[in-house]
Amino acid sequence: MANGESERTHVDFVPPDFDVPVELICTDFRLIPLEPAHNDADFAAWTSSMEHIHATPGFQDRPWPHAMPKEENLRDLENHAADFRKRRGFTYTVQSPAGETIGCVYIYPRETGAGADVRSWVRADHAQLDRSLYDAVSAWLRATWPFEAVDYAVRP
Repeated sequence: MANGESERTHVDFVPPDFDVPVELICTDFRLIPLEPAHNDADFAAWTSSMEHIHATPGFQDRPWPHAMPKEENLRDLENHAADFRKRRGFTYTVQSPAGETIGCVYIYPRETGAGADVRSWVRADHAQLDRSLYDAVSAWLRATWPFEAVDYAVRP
């Protein structure tokens, strides 16, 4: 998620002793931290589905996605990876069981107040997984993460 999301600096987004999950495994997908090595697959995923992503709850009024070169996407992925290492925000790539990139999940501090702002998208050709991803991530956030409040656009 471009547009400065990864440039926020929040102290203690998660407690120092919290073990940040590095994977969520579900039947139809798994989440792993988004890394610069995912650039080609990530770029292909979102550029093939920009209209679909803009129609996804939580993205309707956002400036991203927008056309940009793959090199700019790489810088965004580098920023997301740095945020993950510094515990300022957590971006996961959504992988199919076959290992193809089919979406992303972003967990960042809320603009105001404690808690997390969460957004997710899946490629247009995997739109049927949007609700499953939302449900799985919502349950994971409740069961595993230390947030007292979560803003995550509800799915119909």
